[in-house]
Amino acid sequence: MMFPDGTTPRLRAGVWVDAYIRRCRAAGAFVSISRRGDDSAGAVFIECLHADGADLYGPRMRDDGGRAFERVLAAVPGFEVAERIEREARFDGDLWLVTVEDRGGRVFLMDDET
Repeated sequence: MMFPDGTTPRLRAGVWVDAYIRRCRAAGAFVSISRRGDDSAGAVFIECLHADGADLYGPRMRDDGGRAFERVLAAVPGFEVAERIEREARFDGDLWLVTVEDRGGRVFLMDDET
């Protein structure tokens, strides 16, 4: 389905998060919702806890309206992720934070990660 302006409808945040959690768990990672946002339209951030610290992935705009992510923090202490999320929440109180714990640092956002 496509809208008249050429974009496709966006998957609701809650549905996307549920599917993402299933993907992470199927690969053997521990995953939890650290902050529950708006079910229909909240921005989604992914925190990955790994052997070298924590990474934070935030939303990136795509031309077709789909979800994409970019790493905004890499191998930092956990408190830096918490501080960044608090700053983001001042602008968007409806954001989600999903935390993935994987020793290898896999975030399961790329098709080639299993």
